[in-house]
Amino acid sequence: MPVLEVEGVTRFFGGFRAVGDLSFVVQDGEILGLVGPNGAGKTTAFNLITGFLAPTAGRIRFAGGDVTALPPHERARRGLVRTFQNTKVFARLSVEENVRAGCFLRIPGGIRRTLAGLSRREDAALRAHVDELLDFTGLAAQRRKPAEDLAYGDQRTLEIAIALGAQPRLLLLDEPFAGMSHGEADRCMTLIHRVRESGVTVVLVDHHMATLMRHCHRLVVLHHGEKLAEGAPAEIQRHPKVIETYLGRVADA
Repeated sequence: MPVLEVEGVTRFFGGFRAVGDLSFVVQDGEILGLVGPNGAGKTTAFNLITGFLAPTAGRIRFAGGDVTALPPHERARRGLVRTFQNTKVFARLSVEENVRAGCFLRIPGGIRRTLAGLSRREDAALRAHVDELLDFTGLAAQRRKPAEDLAYGDQRTLEIAIALGAQPRLLLLDEPFAGMSHGEADRCMTLIHRVRESGVTVVLVDHHMATLMRHCHRLVVLHHGEKLAEGAPAEIQRHPKVIETYLGRVADA
């Protein structure tokens, strides 16, 4: 069953078409990779799906409902949650406080009541949820540490923990491995698999084709803002247009 349906989405910036007639679906419970070289339109597509940009044409459906005109916070409230290409954490807040802030959609009154002003019962429930997320993401031992003092890979993990605080049904990760060492990337990918196993569908944007080939159920390949190919990793690996785009015509020889 599709959890996300992108239907003919196009986005122009002036006379430049960044994304053109893009259509694909994300099935409930899968890890889907949105891949392509730099400038292929991956992040623009993410911004369109999550409401940070409005499409020039096309429609986006999430969990069966049309969300094309909804702002990002309303999409997040419905369970469509994202991280960003550049690390976005509250640098001077502790790890625990960052995760607590990410849970604001759970609390009537939003982020201000999440950080202060909860009833005793609400606060106890929120603390328990934060504890679960810290344990789940492996950050419990660093809960008191300021986010700015974390290693880079742990900051990226903290971003995922913050996003999980919103209880997503679909989690979109924009280049989660950017700047990571191989060891950090492996640990992050292990966490992503655990996220999916917990019942959250995942979409990854990255230009590291080899990494996503190993871990995604399906791939959507973009090139100059258009869908070049779609299918299982083995199919994408043999796709002639993908081979030509990544390796050049000499690959045929």
